[in-house]
Amino acid sequence: MSILPYAGTDDETTDNHTFSPELLSDAQCMGDACAICHARWPRPRHPLGVLPDGGCVFGCAECSGLAAAYGARGEAPEFAVR
Repeated sequence: MSILPYAGTDDETTDNHTFSPELLSDAQCMGDACAICHARWPRPRHPLGVLPDGGCVFGCAECSGLAAAYGARGEAPEFAVR
């Protein structure tokens, strides 16, 4: 899995990440492939962020869940309890 390639966050909201198109393939920039794992099927439908030109960047269901969980993490460290 590649690292979430964003250049920063949108000034108006922290929910939209701005992705750098230089780090994405043409298929990812066009919304034909997941911006994180490059999966093309099923076609990515979950918005992950935007490109600097305003285009949407999409992710598959699994990666969008991971991105949402990553964004929801607080600054507090996570602990695992057995």
